[in-house]
Amino acid sequence: MERSKEEFLRRFGEDYGYPNAPKNIDEIRASEFKRLQGLVYLDHAGAALYSEAQMEAVVKDLTSNVYGNPHSLNDSSMATSDIISAARQQVLNYFNASPKNYVCIFTSGATAALKLVGEGFPWSRESWYMYTMENHNSVLGIREYALDRGATALAVDIEDVKLHGRQEGTNESSVRILKHSVQRRAEAKFPQDGMIGKLSDNAYNLFAFPSECNFSGQKFCLDLVKVIKDDAQKIFEGSQGGQWMVLVDAAKGSATDPPDLARYPADFVVFSFYKIFGYPTGLGALVVRTEAARILTKTYFSGGTVSASIADIDFIKRREHIEQVLEDGTLSFLAIASIRHGFNVIDALTTSAISRHTTSLAAYVRNMMMDLKHENGVNVCTIYGRDIAKVLSLDLGATITFNLRRADGSWYGYHEVEKLACLSGIQLRTGCFCNPGACAKYLGLSHSDLLSNYEAGHVCWDDKDVLHGKPTGAVRISFGYMSTFEDAEKFLSFLEISFVAKHKSSNGKCQLSTEAVPLSGIGWQQLAGNVQLKSIMVYPVKSCAGFSMYSWPLSNMGLKYDREWLLKGPSDEILTQKKVPEMCNIRTFVDLEQGKLFLESPRCKEKLQVSLAKNSFWEMEEMNAYGQRYEVMTYDDEVNMWFTEAIARPCTFVRCSSSKKRSCMNKVGREGQCRDSESKLTFVNEAQILLISEDSVHDLNSRLNSTDMQKDYSGSGQPVLVDAMRFRPNLIISGAKPYVEDSWRSLQIGEAHFTSLGGCNRCQMINLDQQSGQVRKLKEPLATLASYRRVQGKILFGVLLRYEDCIMEDGEEKNGKERWLQVGQEVYPSID
Repeated sequence: MERSKEEFLRRFGEDYGYPNAPKNIDEIRASEFKRLQGLVYLDHAGAALYSEAQMEAVVKDLTSNVYGNPHSLNDSSMATSDIISAARQQVLNYFNASPKNYVCIFTSGATAALKLVGEGFPWSRESWYMYTMENHNSVLGIREYALDRGATALAVDIEDVKLHGRQEGTNESSVRILKHSVQRRAEAKFPQDGMIGKLSDNAYNLFAFPSECNFSGQKFCLDLVKVIKDDAQKIFEGSQGGQWMVLVDAAKGSATDPPDLARYPADFVVFSFYKIFGYPTGLGALVVRTEAARILTKTYFSGGTVSASIADIDFIKRREHIEQVLEDGTLSFLAIASIRHGFNVIDALTTSAISRHTTSLAAYVRNMMMDLKHENGVNVCTIYGRDIAKVLSLDLGATITFNLRRADGSWYGYHEVEKLACLSGIQLRTGCFCNPGACAKYLGLSHSDLLSNYEAGHVCWDDKDVLHGKPTGAVRISFGYMSTFEDAEKFLSFLEISFVAKHKSSNGKCQLSTEAVPLSGIGWQQLAGNVQLKSIMVYPVKSCAGFSMYSWPLSNMGLKYDREWLLKGPSDEILTQKKVPEMCNIRTFVDLEQGKLFLESPRCKEKLQVSLAKNSFWEMEEMNAYGQRYEVMTYDDEVNMWFTEAIARPCTFVRCSSSKKRSCMNKVGREGQCRDSESKLTFVNEAQILLISEDSVHDLNSRLNSTDMQKDYSGSGQPVLVDAMRFRPNLIISGAKPYVEDSWRSLQIGEAHFTSLGGCNRCQMINLDQQSGQVRKLKEPLATLASYRRVQGKILFGVLLRYEDCIMEDGEEKNGKERWLQVGQEVYPSID
């Protein structure tokens, strides 16, 4: 890394690291962001991070001063009013906006500021709302107000902006605009093509664009403000009238390049403070030109917005000051009091230095990503944005959005990338980032593609990342003022280790590869010795501790009573150890002779006993879980209160009575059958039974104990070893070669027959320490499994089984005697 950093500094040393600030970047990270040790945070476009000094100043301020409600005249209220006034001025200063021309309106965020403009704008049937395709959903949402009031909406692409002769004092300008389809509601008259801009002189029109695209990092030329305001008639093909106003969404761009409103006099600018310096959240502002503010109208009035009102007659008198009219209720004054401490951090560095610092990191990473290739020469990274080849261009911000290809040209899904990044301690963002226009534009998704994806079940924030051979979203990394070269290097190393196809190492050590690893890896003739059933585990309550038995009966749902109960939260969400780690401390045992389920918890004084008998007077209801419809039995308040105390949160205890058709979403998102579609299931995720090989666990531990693997994944020299119980198996076998179970088609244990349904896709559940209930910080063993057990985005370990003695035939269950499994029974696999 030292040589790489030397080369980086030779190229970017004047821009990187704040050489002229009170603290350089290494000192900032060491003193202000100790919590980032071992973590690479690359989602600054989503939220900036606050510094320790900033928060210490906030706490000192709030604990040393008394700030009262500003809608009063006492001393504490007046102190608050002074703080708010000073904060407004600080905001205007940040955007170089004169208080003679601009006003700062505090809102709950950039989205609320945009909503305020949309609601108050004087739309008419002659109005137009134009916006660039590369815009956040919150900007697109203004369209609803415009269309509802009869205005016309139109999305455009800005191809080029040029100002000719500005320095000579002329007003010539040109802009290339690519227009998309005109939008009007059914009740409004649809204009003829070429009639754009034939407007009434009294119409107000709004043009909206971001200072920086939150999808691609593309910076928009702010000269567009003057071009739209001065030359709308020329740009929009013969406009005869109407006044064009310009809205700039600075939510992304304000952290590094806040618009200079003295130079680019936009009418409306919106942003959120947490995007700039992390804290406070839930606070933003609308910086509005005074003349533009006067055209905004409000219907609703609230406390603080009126000078007088009478309760029983239609009489109100609104206040005169713009801020007082547009800010409803009591402002978040403690949050407003905190922003000066954030600005102090930014001012010490300067926004120009922050911009150069973050841009240098992004330029370096873009260059390295563009050079990344598989061994066969196929490019690994597809980076989105205009003029990507010009990586040093000022038009590109500190954001890089991309997708990754395999050596065969197929796409890695962004969900797989995010999952592996988390395991490597890298925090990044995936999806479309609430920017559907930019997402469709750069990914080449047509209207039919988008509609087809939606019909296939794809919605925002889901994990359906590749449909019909195309990505549905992308991966985004973004740098902030405290990002370091080391962050960049760790990210690049992660890409190379996890996604670049290489030849396997001949030295016997584990070599990461993106090639589909043959999971069996061993011929069946090598199956040596007797394979035996070593352990039987039953988990009566989903995600709670299980118990081991020497022998146990089977039923038509797998192991009898296995995951027949679960806990639901107040909103009917299914509770698991992922959300409630304390569930692993609830110990369970089923006594077949007594016919009872016994439960105990360190948080409960008394043990709980639940009868196994399915009494007819219990209340029945239906619920959906894991793509299946269940009929469940509920329990009384006494039982529910016991579990509520055990996990320290409200919950409901339910039991599976019967399950109906097993349906789920298949790979393309349409309703299909899960792998176990023939059997009745309890509250399992995919199949009745999970089998784990003790020999495969031993092989995993040898890899976990590898120095190279520890260096690559854990960040520690201490080995992270696991036992088979970490994977919550039902059956543990021993005596087989590692991973030979992957290719078994079926198997017999005693008199019981099972069909293999394939590998079990593992998640971060296996990183949970079952004894302490705490997630291991080393990201193991999932990170190591990802290095050699990853196939098409899934990390496989263990195999899923279906018990075949009680399946459905012609709508009826096969009758057969109750069969038992017993430790020590031999396992007879079949590979046919």
